[in-house]
Amino acid sequence: MVKHNNVIPNVHLHKDWQNRVKTWFDQAGRKQRRRSNRVKKALAAGPRPVAGAVRPAVRCQTIRYNTKVRLGRGFTLDEIKAAGLTAAYARTVGIAVDHRRKNRNTNALQDNVVRLKEYLSKLVVFPTHGKKQTKGETAAAEARKVPQLTARVIMPLAAGARPLETRAITEADRKESKFQKWTTAQADAKLVGVRMKRAAEKAEKAKQEALKKAKGK
Repeated sequence: MVKHNNVIPNVHLHKDWQNRVKTWFDQAGRKQRRRSNRVKKALAAGPRPVAGAVRPAVRCQTIRYNTKVRLGRGFTLDEIKAAGLTAAYARTVGIAVDHRRKNRNTNALQDNVVRLKEYLSKLVVFPTHGKKQTKGETAAAEARKVPQLTARVIMPLAAGARPLETRAITEADRKESKFQKWTTAQADAKLVGVRMKRAAEKAEKAKQEALKKAKGK
């Protein structure tokens, strides 16, 4: 036996692990049951769009990806208000609402308002009380003829590729230094404040000298 302070061997091997093993022999049955429940839910929902709610067009984050437009989580409260709706009503007619997103661009806000109005122009609202038709709802006879929208995306975004303008290279283009033109533009943008300050000081100095000459006469 060693003389230092070792742990006394005390191994517990009788775990009776066979009684604690979990099995999933009902996996195939559960899969079939989930699928049938999804079918029942879709039939109960009626001819609602399969893709779910309509979503806004937003810009990707960071300066690297902000030129790319994609579908966002939901419309802002300002966009819904500008389209003449309320957030509570918008959720009932298949419009996704995101109260956390903010509008920092007027053009993007107007684009999403136009998108909302286009969606509302194509929207078919079924009567909620049987044959009784209220304001904004479609007649029951016409509603029965409406097919279900099975597209994967509601109102997909158009490809945002801009057409490139091309022209022939002239002799002036060949003689011009593109690097010098770029560095000059960069310096002009950097020194615009300094140059404005110098011009103002020069104008003030000229004004003071003119006043001195006028007093001297």
